[in-house]
Amino acid sequence: METVERALSLYGAPVYVRKQIVHNAHVVRDLEARGAVFVEDEADVPPGKTLVLSAHGVAPSVHERSSQRRLHTIDATCPLVTKVHVQARRYAAEGLRVVLIGHAGHEEVVGTMGEAPEVTVLVQSVEEAEALELPADAPVAYITQTTLSVDETTEIIDVLKRRFPHIRGPQREDICYATSNRQWAVKELLGEVDLLLVIGSRNSSNSNRLVDVARAAGMPSMAGRRRHGRRHFRSVRARAAGRTGVRLVPCLRRHRHQPVLERVRRRRLPAARRATSSRDPGGLTGRRNRATRPASRSSSETAPSATPLSFQTLNLTCGSSVR
Repeated sequence: METVERALSLYGAPVYVRKQIVHNAHVVRDLEARGAVFVEDEADVPPGKTLVLSAHGVAPSVHERSSQRRLHTIDATCPLVTKVHVQARRYAAEGLRVVLIGHAGHEEVVGTMGEAPEVTVLVQSVEEAEALELPADAPVAYITQTTLSVDETTEIIDVLKRRFPHIRGPQREDICYATSNRQWAVKELLGEVDLLLVIGSRNSSNSNRLVDVARAAGMPSMAGRRRHGRRHFRSVRARAAGRTGVRLVPCLRRHRHQPVLERVRRRRLPAARRATSSRDPGGLTGRRNRATRPASRSSSETAPSATPLSFQTLNLTCGSSVR
């Protein structure tokens, strides 16, 4: 987001952006209003113009075609995605078959597979890992999309290690620390609520994985955006038997998520107490990317209040991780 904002400030409108810079419809609309033009392909950009490449990363062929069109490209790829691309190239150069764990069609997966398409195979589930066929003597390594479910990815990796005992993997996990932390936060929240609302864009992998985490634990959960209609919120009211957990997806700025909370309140749910849990990610500096549990809330945050608890918000904002 900040990359596009800086480009607009430096070069003026229009600044072209390949795909959504992040999977957040509000961010995209805000940037469009300021002069950003979102395109599906670099071929849609007039020669010589400025093009920002999204946080999800692109295949090398995109850079080549952009150069042929004399585009001034600004690469906004997330550093963690870049790390996965480097791993793919290194494994391929060493003669390994590369198993990419991820979701077909996601822009990050498309870009990563483009690094070594001849030797890369996509695995999306435990079932596909069980059915994967590779030459018996083929050396193999795995890499992952950065915005997956930690639990599901662990299961897939366990299957691959059982079936291919000599498989190599990254020294540091590929899943984004912000993605991991948010999934831990949801798990901790589930014991305190009866319904989980994930507020974010439906094409955000992070948003969908939070819903998956809740549903895997047997928790009713709903993914929604700020502009859902009355019928949707009547459904929320009907399902909120007691306490309602509202999990805020990263990159939802306060002016975006606050109207959702107010609308839920207006639907005559009990009055709310806000409990915020946050972590300082410390920047994307390549330090160990380990999933860590959010710090426990203090006694003052967890003490019973006179007003029935209707929902809590966990705002773990990180500007780079609504992919």
